[in-house]
Amino acid sequence: MNNNFKEAFEKTRIAGSIAAGALDEVETIIQPGISTDKIDKICYEYINDHDAYSAPLFYRGFPKSCCTSANHVVCHGIPSDKILKEGDIVNVDVTAFKNEWHGDTSRTFKIGEVSVKADKLVNATYAAMMKAINLIKDGIHLGDIGSTIQTYVEARGFSVVQDFCGHGIGQSFHKEPNILHYGKKGTGEKIKTGMIFTIEPMINFGNYETKTLNDGWTAVTKDKSLSAQFEHTIGVTKDGCEIFTQSKKNIQIK
Repeated sequence: MNNNFKEAFEKTRIAGSIAAGALDEVETIIQPGISTDKIDKICYEYINDHDAYSAPLFYRGFPKSCCTSANHVVCHGIPSDKILKEGDIVNVDVTAFKNEWHGDTSRTFKIGEVSVKADKLVNATYAAMMKAINLIKDGIHLGDIGSTIQTYVEARGFSVVQDFCGHGIGQSFHKEPNILHYGKKGTGEKIKTGMIFTIEPMINFGNYETKTLNDGWTAVTKDKSLSAQFEHTIGVTKDGCEIFTQSKKNIQIK
């Protein structure tokens, strides 16, 4: 790995570790009765305590430090006084900005005992992301990522959101390439060593179509079915990839 890649990887590793740590903090307190504003406060304070900045805060006018997307909200949910209740699922999406570099990650949390269908959706979404990550290495096509995710989740009766995608990341929050979570194997740009991007599939229990609410941010499923998402920031190596946003507590979905 040349020196340019080395610096980029080192800085993303630090920012990614802080973002993952914020989600580990959320994991310790999330339960029925907590507000999404409380989750936002925990993420803000954790990131701030590690001398980093919450990149979503004021990004294009976004008013909070993280996104909290519950149940049929696909992404970009705005934290509020909304109280989470038993059986909900909620995605928490955080990005830490440290030393001019970004680390972006999200997890869907199960609030108390969830339904069988919610459990299956969340677990399949995580598994699909990890299957795609396990493919990553120099020379594969971007379409291989999308094809792997789409094939896995559709075989289980779920659908892949097509209105949002993963993205390149580094000193910019969002940049090329776009990482689609659906597609055809062997198509698209070839992945090269040193590339850094997110894989963040949004998977719906029902139809893949979404709409954005009047606040200009909150995206929901058109059919009001449940949606789940997971996200990691990864760096491509010759023989695989490094996950920069791995849980420090090795928290994993079973």
